[in-house]
Amino acid sequence: MADGGAVTTDREAGGPAGFWAPGSQILWRYRENAGPRVHIARPVTVVRDDREVLAVWLAPGTECVKPVLADGTPVHGEPLETRYTRPRTVQRGRWLGTGVLKLARPGEPWSVWLFWEPGWRFKNWYVNLEEPLTRWAGGVDSEDHFLDIDVQPDGRWHWRDEDEFAQARGDGLMDEGLAARVRRAGLDAVEVIRAWGPPFRDGWQNWRPDPSWAVPSLPEDWDRTPAQLSS
Repeated sequence: MADGGAVTTDREAGGPAGFWAPGSQILWRYRENAGPRVHIARPVTVVRDDREVLAVWLAPGTECVKPVLADGTPVHGEPLETRYTRPRTVQRGRWLGTGVLKLARPGEPWSVWLFWEPGWRFKNWYVNLEEPLTRWAGGVDSEDHFLDIDVQPDGRWHWRDEDEFAQARGDGLMDEGLAARVRRAGLDAVEVIRAWGPPFRDGWQNWRPDPSWAVPSLPEDWDRTPAQLSS
């Protein structure tokens, strides 16, 4: 996605054949679990993109797409026992809070998100276990794997959403083979945390966005396939 919300089609600007320049606007998307549709779409600004890491900024107030129940109930407002079995749709809304810096290393089955309190007081890292990102000309796609890890500034960590991970398995959103791979990925991420490897050691908590960056717009074709977005 280029300035003004237009979709980027230049292969040299990103996607499989190249990297996006800092300041480029792209989409960070998630497919629904056990389904083909995109149900999360977040326009973001590229901070850094190279062979080591893709770093993007999700600015406060960005218009995004998120899943909700068919009657409009927020997903986490539904009891866990029926959270993944009731019909769903998607809804547009604004990203609230102070913004999020997302970091993903090529091929890793997780991304690391940084959160701040108002006034840029660093709050925590959040390890989101997911499919390794798939790049295309307009952004990146993945699938969330429910299980997550919270990492505090002093290095303490704990698992998050283990109940959702178990429920998703019980409801058939992942088979035992995938669940085992996700748990293994989580343990691998824990080893990185314990060793204080990248990106935790890299000082990203001191990063700040360029004040000249505009908040990206959500394109009308946010849910199109990568092939359609590249055409």
